[in-house]
This record gives sequence, structure tokens and C-alpha cells, in this order.
Amino acid sequence: MKELNYIKICASSPKLKVADCVYNTNEIICEIGKALEEQAEVVVFPELSITGYTCGDLFFQDLLLKECEASVEKLVEYSIDKDILIVVGAPISNRGMTFNCAVLINRGRVIGIVPKTFLPNYNEFYEKRWFASGRVNMDETIDYCGMTVPFGTDLLFESEANSDLVLGLEICEDLWAPVPPSSNLSLGGAAVILNLSASNDLVGKSEYRRSLVINQSARCLAGYVYVSAGYGESSTDLVFGGHSLIAENGRLLEESDKYEMDGSRITSEIDLEIINHDRRNSSSFSDTPKQKYRRVKFYTESKACEIHRRHNSHPFVPVREEERNKRCEEIFSIQTSGLAKRIEHIGSSSMVIGISGGLDSTLALLVCVKTCDRLGLDRSMIKAVTMPGFGTTDRTYNNAVGLIESLGATFLEIPIAEACIKHFDDIGHDMSRHDITYENTQARERTQILMDLSNKFKGIVVGTGDLSELAMGWATYNGDHMSMYGVNASIPKTLVKYVVKWVAENAVEEKTREILFDVLDTPVSPELLPPDEKGGISQKTEDLIGPYELHDFFLFNTVRYGFGPEKIMKITELAFEGKYSKDTIYKWLRQFYWRFVSQQFKRSCIPDGPKVGSICLSPRGDWRMPSDASFGMWMRRMDKIREEGSYS
Repeated sequence: MKELNYIKICASSPKLKVADCVYNTNEIICEIGKALEEQAEVVVFPELSITGYTCGDLFFQDLLLKECEASVEKLVEYSIDKDILIVVGAPISNRGMTFNCAVLINRGRVIGIVPKTFLPNYNEFYEKRWFASGRVNMDETIDYCGMTVPFGTDLLFESEANSDLVLGLEICEDLWAPVPPSSNLSLGGAAVILNLSASNDLVGKSEYRRSLVINQSARCLAGYVYVSAGYGESSTDLVFGGHSLIAENGRLLEESDKYEMDGSRITSEIDLEIINHDRRNSSSFSDTPKQKYRRVKFYTESKACEIHRRHNSHPFVPVREEERNKRCEEIFSIQTSGLAKRIEHIGSSSMVIGISGGLDSTLALLVCVKTCDRLGLDRSMIKAVTMPGFGTTDRTYNNAVGLIESLGATFLEIPIAEACIKHFDDIGHDMSRHDITYENTQARERTQILMDLSNKFKGIVVGTGDLSELAMGWATYNGDHMSMYGVNASIPKTLVKYVVKWVAENAVEEKTREILFDVLDTPVSPELLPPDEKGGISQKTEDLIGPYELHDFFLFNTVRYGFGPEKIMKITELAFEGKYSKDTIYKWLRQFYWRFVSQQFKRSCIPDGPKVGSICLSPRGDWRMPSDASFGMWMRRMDKIREEGSYS
């Protein structure tokens, strides 16, 4: 956990009895034990969890308040030898007022008490009858459980073992306020917000509550742990479902089932490194005025334990089909809108595009076709060119021809073999040597043809290369690397196929659809080496540079979150458990770093192209990196990983 900089937090909503502090405290202790078994560092309970939220005028009873304090004392004693931070809800009286509070307990001490700021007093809520807002009390400490305890809404709680772990507290309605306390707590340094809540259930409220938590975690660039009261609260007028959520920077990590009669509990890890990275990158976050907060220390040891957090092996691709289809539709719309603007701006008479029968050129052609349709232009203005060479196979050739014809683009075929042979002769290259000169000659010959045709037809060359190829430098400099507008430039390889699939299923005729599905089933290849003895593709890209699903995973976590090699190795093993061995992951991660850093010179001069997602390598936009940066730092880290992990 420490090497990943995760904090494991448990949100527990135990079954309770209203106004029975002894029963509730025993349930809380039982839940703390389960959190310890899961090796959580923090366990959070609902609002007023010791007494129950629905006590009503019983909060005026001195007996209830004294029973509650005795229960907190019992938790303090229980916590002496427990390696965990415990956060419970309790009513606490001070200076003739009662406050709805979060009480933090760590290793035999009450380390802090945070009162609720915003008290709901509308509809079914009547809190101002019983409680005072935390803003009215001016004392910085309170005497409680025989201790002088920091008290107030200006408290942050910092781990002695990990300075990145800083917690802020708010209570239920605080989140519903126009400016929630968590906004200022996060600006003050809180990496994780804990919300003790008692939010009753109404039709549609769960969706709204979930949206609030996710969006507040995104605005605050923080982890957000929300735990609500559940079964056992009074059902006189309301029902509480025990809805708990754990979110991080706009992403929902865990969510509990509701209406569980024995209570509910969720546990997940919040990635503090992601939070730090995103805050460093956000100028809006750093520019916002900040309040001063008192910091209270607590101590828990980071544990080497089982990780609950799920790691999506394809981070660019939504897991749910419905969401994935929406993503693909939006990407396709962004591509066509970008190309349409470029065509209108320059008054282009044609779009020239090389078609290989592979995925990337297929998607780019589909974008060209849709652009024509949106602008009311005849599809014949698309000059789709096949340029068969030494490695072209019948399968890709036939798919290219069939696709062009079925879509109504203008078909052109210009073989490149003779021109390449003449060029080999001109430069004195033995064409039996299938080296980089042999391969790149073909790529540059094709680019020259496309560029010259764009002059002839008064148009532009539409580029087909994708984000994964740019990241790996898997393009011939001034060959397929070059165009006049690159419509696929920010779409990773693992996502390209889903966009093509979406178009096949939603935007083309049956004949075209059949071709597209065969393209989707074709191995990725530049087809620059001769076919095998059976006429099939002999040069498969992923055999040479590694699986694109691994490289896209490396790319996402390197660029989006700034993770280092050790962490990427570990989360890759988790994400692809059972599919790739550690040695395989190590091999291709090392290859990724070498290529990603050394091939920046190709990205420094790429053509314009639309950004479609959170990661883009345009030198004019998201990624500014010197072309002559050394990759030595990454190689040394990889050497260290090999030595410590015995990787081959």
C-alpha cells in the first residue's frame, strides 16, 4: 500500500437502535474489528451513529448526552492498541449548546471534534430545534471524555506516517450547501473528505446523492467518503437506506447496496498520488484563495494488504456498453466536426486519404464520409487511394477496395513497387535486405503520392495515425507520420476498434458493415514486409513492439497520472492478472519508456488534429516535452525493478 500511496478506507453503516448508545457502540466496535481485518487505515460511521440520527427531542435529554459520552470513552479505551483512525457521529454539548459532531479517535485519544456547519431546517428536517451550527462556537478546544480536544470546523487531520494523507470532515447537509465546507477544506490541503451523513431515502434521491458525491470529489480534486445512516433509524416518517459511496476525482470507486437489514460496509483504496498529480496540474486549484486550518496529527501504519481497488485494464474504453457507445458516438462527432471546420475554412475541393484495409485508415475514411454528409458534399470528393506494395495481402487489399466502393468515395489505385525498386537502385540499396530503409522507403513513397494528389485535386491529405502510434513513435518520420489534418491523432488503438464497431452497427449500410467487421478482425500490421508462404500477414505490429492494450495502459497511467515505473508495474500486474506474466509486463514496459521518450521528435512536428479525450500528445496542447530528453532515468528505475524483482 505504501509503495502505491493508497489509503484504504472503510465506510460502515451498522444496524442500530435509536437512543441505545450501548447497543450502537457494540455494533460499532464489531464493525471496527471487521475494518481491521480488512486492514483499513480509516473507518467512518454515519452521522450521530452512537445515538441514532432520529432521536428527536431526546437530544434534549441530559441522560442521552451522558450515555453518548460514556460510549465515546469506551471507544477510546478500545482503540488504544488498534492501528486505525475511527470517525463516529455524536451529539456533544458545550457552553449551553448541543452540536452535531464528528468525533475522531486514534490510539486511545479523541484527537478532534468537528461540528456540523449547515443545519437543515426544511421539509422533513428540523435540526435547528436541537443543534447549533459549528460557526457559532468560538472555542478552539472542548473538554470531552476527560481530555482537552481540538474543536471546530477549521480542523484538518494529517497522518504522521504519510504527509500526503490529510483528512477533512463535513457532515451530511454540508455537502448540499451552495459552497460546501469540503471545497475550502480541499483547498486548505485535505486530500480526502469524510462525510458522516443521515440522508433519508426518497424516490430519485439516490441518483442525486451519488451525483453530488462524484461531482464534489471532481471539483475538489479529492477522495470523498460518504457514509449514511441505515437500518434501525426510526421509521416514524422516514426510511434510511444506508447509502455509502467512495469516490475519487470524479470517479466512483465503491457503492453500497441499500436497505440491508444487517447494515452495510464498503472498503476501497483512494490513490493519493492521483490527487497530488491532478492538483499540481490544475492552475485553477492553485489560484483559488485558501483559508487557514489547524492541523491535528494522527498515526496509522501503512499495511501490505490485499487491494480492493479495481484497475480497468483498458482505461480508455468504458466498461459498460451503453457508456462505451455514447463515448464512441461523441468521439466520431468530434472528429467529423474538426475535419468539417478545416474543410470549410480552406475551401478544400477534395480529401485525399490512403486506405490500407487496416483499422486506422478505415476510421479516418469513415470520418471523411460523415464529414461530406454533414457539409452536404458529394462523397466523390474523397480521393481514397490504395497503394499496394511488397507486403500487401489479398485480405487487406480487398477490404480496402470494397470499403471505398461501398462508401461512394472516388477509388484510386497506385502501386508503389516499381517506384520503390527504382528508388532502391538510385540510393544503392539491396532490396533483398528487409531493413528499416526497405520499410521506410515504402511509407515515404505513399506519403509523396498522397501529398502530390492533394495538390492535383486542390485538397488536403487526411492523416490516419492514432494516439498509440504517436506515443510509441510507430510511424515513419515524414512518411505516414505526416498529413495535413490527423483525425485519429488523439484516439488510442484500443479505442479505435470500438469507434469503428460503433459506426458499423449504427451508421452504415449492410454491405459496408460486413467489410468493417472483417477489418476489425484483421491483425494490426504496417504490411511493409512480404507476406508469409500462405499469403497472410507476416509483419504483426504487436509481435514487434508489444500488445497495444499494455502500451495504452502504460500511456494512460504515465501521462494522465504521472505514475512512475514501480507503480505502473504493480497496477499492470493487478489489471492483467492471469493474462500476462510479470516478465512480459516488464519487457514491454521497458520498451514503452524507451520508445515514448526517444520518439518525441516525431510528436514535436505532428499535424493539427482534434483532441477527443483526457490524453493528447499534441506539442501545441497537452504534452510539451523536449525532443532530446534522456530516457536514462526511466531505464535506471527499470534496472532497479529487475534487480529487486528478478525479472528477465
